[in-house]
Amino acid sequence: MIVQRVVLNSRPGKNGHPVAENFRVEEVNLPDCVNEGQVQVRTLYLSVDPYMRCRMNEDTGSDYITPWQLSQVVDGGGVGIIEESKHTNFMKGDFVTSFYWPWQTKVILDGNILEKVDPQLVNGHLSYFLGAIGMPGLTSLIGVQEKGHITAGSNQTMVVSGAAGACGSLAGQIGHLLGCSRVVGICGTPEKCLFLTSELGFDAAINYKEGNVAEQLHKLCPAGVDVYFDNVGGDISDTVISQMNQNSHIILCGQISQYNKDVPYPPPLPPAIEAIQKERNITRERFLVLNYKDKFESGILQLSQWFKEGKLKIKETMINGLENMGAAFQSMMTGGDIDYPPSTASYRKIIALPRGI
Repeated sequence: MIVQRVVLNSRPGKNGHPVAENFRVEEVNLPDCVNEGQVQVRTLYLSVDPYMRCRMNEDTGSDYITPWQLSQVVDGGGVGIIEESKHTNFMKGDFVTSFYWPWQTKVILDGNILEKVDPQLVNGHLSYFLGAIGMPGLTSLIGVQEKGHITAGSNQTMVVSGAAGACGSLAGQIGHLLGCSRVVGICGTPEKCLFLTSELGFDAAINYKEGNVAEQLHKLCPAGVDVYFDNVGGDISDTVISQMNQNSHIILCGQISQYNKDVPYPPPLPPAIEAIQKERNITRERFLVLNYKDKFESGILQLSQWFKEGKLKIKETMINGLENMGAAFQSMMTGGDIDYPPSTASYRKIIALPRGI
């Protein structure tokens, strides 16, 4: 059987910007034989995410993320349906997901890397298992719970950078649900700002490309910042940290502004900002959701419950076709949208593969 797959065509370099041409689509032959313990699956959805930028380098700079190899199939979060099974835990027709799903239309996988998913948890929206009811949702929920130190009724203000992204858009909503009295998002277009305030319930939003961010932040957070969900790092984060309160908390989710630079993770703060952090006793600890696997099951159930109750709004950006993975990755890294009007787009890139493949 001939199938399509996406391989890493070239590396952008540690300080380079990824482009669509770093990936290429090719055809390969899928073996006819499924061995004991394996399953054959048809891919339904694939996801592109910021952490993948590190995997484009020869050295990811991390001991838990492996680099993609040149001319080898790329992998990441995926959801699919089992077409043939020789694994005792799965049967034909089961929907499954994995964090290590090859970017391939059909694939034979070791069943031990797969987890069965229940479509009822997402009202049939299987792609949500790659977003709000999946790893980004867990990252947002557990990050806020474990590192945000939110206390309902204590009048806390939360700021979210990269607020229209996969984790940021969820983290702001979760901040409200857990008790923050005010949530302010920072993003890069007027459309995204409107999306945050009109659809996701953020109290206010700042377009960092327009006006003075420090002045806008001071106006919108007159009592200072108590919790900062940091997705971007760099100048924006320096500005937010300078307005954080004594004994406040940074949830260090990502640093996308630094991913095209050869710097350690988490990137060091400028001396003046580091001094503020220390003087005000602001926590800034590395957060890795994989360290909280014992909370995954309860987290998924909580996210699903909020979604079904209408308390957690979920938006997606989808495109069809494996051949568009490279373009989707490039767009995700630059904060772009793909073929969706702002009123219905979120800024998470999910590729929808045609079911007929």
